[in-house]
Amino acid sequence: MKSTSKLLLAAGLALAGTSALAADDKIVIGGALSMTGIQAPLDTPGYNGALVAVKYLNDNGGVLGKQVEFINIDGKSDPVTVGNVAVELIDKGAEVIVAPCDFDFGSPAGREAQSAGLVGISTCASDPLYSSWSLGDKQFTLSMWNTTMGATAADFAVKEKGWKTAYVVTDQFIAYTKSLSKYFVEQFKANGGEVILEDTYTNGDNNFSAQLARLQALGKKPDVIFVSSYGTDIGVIIRALREVGYDAPILGGDAYDDPAMHEALGEKFGNDVYFVTHTWMGPEAHPDMAKFIELYTAMHGKAPDTSFVSTGWDTVMLIAEAMKAAGSTDGAAVAKALEDGQFKLLTGDLDYGTAEEGHVPNKAAAIIELKGGKPSFVGWRKPESLPKP
Repeated sequence: MKSTSKLLLAAGLALAGTSALAADDKIVIGGALSMTGIQAPLDTPGYNGALVAVKYLNDNGGVLGKQVEFINIDGKSDPVTVGNVAVELIDKGAEVIVAPCDFDFGSPAGREAQSAGLVGISTCASDPLYSSWSLGDKQFTLSMWNTTMGATAADFAVKEKGWKTAYVVTDQFIAYTKSLSKYFVEQFKANGGEVILEDTYTNGDNNFSAQLARLQALGKKPDVIFVSSYGTDIGVIIRALREVGYDAPILGGDAYDDPAMHEALGEKFGNDVYFVTHTWMGPEAHPDMAKFIELYTAMHGKAPDTSFVSTGWDTVMLIAEAMKAAGSTDGAAVAKALEDGQFKLLTGDLDYGTAEEGHVPNKAAAIIELKGGKPSFVGWRKPESLPKP
């Protein structure tokens, strides 16, 4: 029987306890989040959200009677640096490691945490490779897997919108961009949809002319366009499609949850774009979201503009709740508490599978629409069936 824990506004008050106190008076959470490079638009908001959570916990008695310290060293969007940073953080006394929001960039931190017997949690890696199967029995991700992200997009397209034909573009950049398309295509076809063309793109090319030529050679337009890409290239691809008259709705994943991309598309190109992400930064998504936004704004001087900030808050609150349930910061005990618990988060209710099940994160997903370059909340969705990871 799993226990249910509420990790939000009242949670901090309950986290102060006296069991399993170590000799020192603080709990160190180590972060290898990337503040620079291509990963920064996903990791930096998570870092900012994590800082809000740490302050909230410390203002309400800390965790297990101790204050929490979050030490982040820039992973620089480089897997080797991320791994080295994790080793440095462990040497500094980190008792849990927070890894970047991606398998390719984040897994080196997870592997070092596992080697040291510590729990590691990625703020939002979504490729199913980010699992206990490949990283070890103490490794978790806060995000839904791409099985859920891709299936949510496919179900939305076929079952809600009636879009029957799709053009799919897959950026060959990292595991995330490749598997997101794979699971979308699998679910789209299972729903009765037809993929009229699957094409590839190489991140950094900034030239979509060859793909457009192949699409135009088909002589027919798709009902929906699914683009799985990363960083500024998403905007490059969308603009290229729109400029030559492809006005079909565009679908994608959480990498679209970037205000810089929305601004780059602007009023002209930022329309009829939908993406699946972690939550919506408004009270429609969660009854406690308004309070979180208030805390965030008080610390950072402006309201959050991407759901990635909530992944940082949720990761720290999840760690705190698991330590409280375990009565300890011991890696094995904290991992068991994460497996056994059910958690109500700003990014949706979360229930982990066992280590044998990959620590699959059972979660819902949020769908967002861009209109005139401005995001709006469509709603929460949870597919009835998922592709196999």
